[in-house]
Amino acid sequence: MTLAGVGFSVAALWLIAAMVLAILELIAPGFFLIFAAAGAALTGLVLLATPDLHAITQALLFAGFAALALAVGRRWYHRSRSVRVAAQLNDRTARLIGRTVEVCEPIVAGEGRVRVGDGAWNARGPDMPAGALVRIVGASGSVLAVEPA
Repeated sequence: MTLAGVGFSVAALWLIAAMVLAILELIAPGFFLIFAAAGAALTGLVLLATPDLHAITQALLFAGFAALALAVGRRWYHRSRSVRVAAQLNDRTARLIGRTVEVCEPIVAGEGRVRVGDGAWNARGPDMPAGALVRIVGASGSVLAVEPA
């Protein structure tokens, strides 16, 4: 089916709409137009295979595909982000894990202090001289567990 002799098929219009929506998502990121773009692209691909679908069927396909894309995207986003963020939101020591810091008071008999930013924290780990670099591998309350970097 062509659009009034212009030469564009309805499938091509859906695919162009998908590209426009994707570009708009890049210009004004809000992470919502991409789902409409996915719905339009899938509708365009279905119309390439079966070009004689009624306009209402096309609209229903678009709504279904966009809703499916939204559900998949939402599930992926929440699975990958919310658990990590929620676990560390109010736990300052958990956010320090993985950082490399300097021993400011020697670690002797497993206890010493390390400099984190502009403060010093109690630390537990293998004996290390002042000035040595260590990596924070855990925390218990306000005591950091460290290992040589």
